Amino acid sequence: MNDRSQSLFMRALRREPTPRRPIWMMRQAGRYLPEYRATRKRAGSFMGLAGNPELACEVTLQPIERYGFDASILFSDILILPHAMGLGLGFAEGEGPYFERPLRSVDDIEALPMPDPNQETGYVMDAVRLIRASLPAGTPLIGFAGSPWTVATYMIEGRGSKDFARAKKLLLAEPVAAQQLMNHLADATAAYLAAQVEAGADALMVFDSWGGALSPTLYREFSLASQQRIVEYLQKHCPDTPIILFGKGCGQHLTSLAATGCSGLGVDWTMDMSEARQRVGDQVALQGNLDPAVLLTTPEVIASETRRVLTSFGDGPGHIFNLGHGITPGVDPEHVTVLVETVKNWKVE
Repeated sequence: MNDRSQSLFMRALRREPTPRRPIWMMRQAGRYLPEYRATRKRAGSFMGLAGNPELACEVTLQPIERYGFDASILFSDILILPHAMGLGLGFAEGEGPYFERPLRSVDDIEALPMPDPNQETGYVMDAVRLIRASLPAGTPLIGFAGSPWTVATYMIEGRGSKDFARAKKLLLAEPVAAQQLMNHLADATAAYLAAQVEAGADALMVFDSWGGALSPTLYREFSLASQQRIVEYLQKHCPDTPIILFGKGCGQHLTSLAATGCSGLGVDWTMDMSEARQRVGDQVALQGNLDPAVLLTTPEVIASETRRVLTSFGDGPGHIFNLGHGITPGVDPEHVTVLVETVKNWKVE
């Protein structure tokens, strides 16, 4: 048993008592940090950063060195996997990611290759190995991927979308092809995550950023089912590795997500932690859920709202403090210091 297995983060995921709540932040390595912006400038482009194991390691370590977070998360992107399938990932300044060759037909879906995670995404595994070797011995490393539905929206739309019209049309009008796509992405994602564990990741997270855009029926059939497929694969191939599922706008589905067999659930800011805990009981640990906008306010508001989240979860084990989504780029780094100190000074009853 390594030092990391007894870290606050891993113990909280197992719902064991901890002397204080562990804390890390989604997108904790990012544009709000001046040191990140300096490294990003050296890289020349986002893929120049994410595709370079040394630079990816450098930015992954930056928030750990600055704040002493209780867990680190691999610096990468949820669209690396479809990029490995040949869709041609690009990033437009001020607009976000896009694909040069989006899916436009059933034939395009059927032609998708199944990438070897240690070949087509070998640079990600190299980054995981380098980060693991560079992190403090007791700091766990979280590997991650996007959910099949969320990743598929970009593959089908070609870029970010407000209404996901093309993607939803596929689910409704071509359900067989849509299921084929979900299964393909679930299997590729599961193998990709298992490879991250083999390379040194201690825990895994699946981000379903757009699950909340689906009707309950479509959510269950496509998003939830594909995440269940990933969890079952990982339970078989990486039985000792905890898995956290995070769905933005998916509060109504928490009980279904908890039933997948995952170890933890990320909760966004649209639901009180007390309600989330009431829904899932003792099945899983809960992670979250401060509104990222709070960090744009004042130290007094940040401290107050942070304590509100801690109080809302209540007594007992199984809470990992986090934001309800990724940190926004305009945040003052000193505001994150206030957040971290407030959580670390909170006394667990």
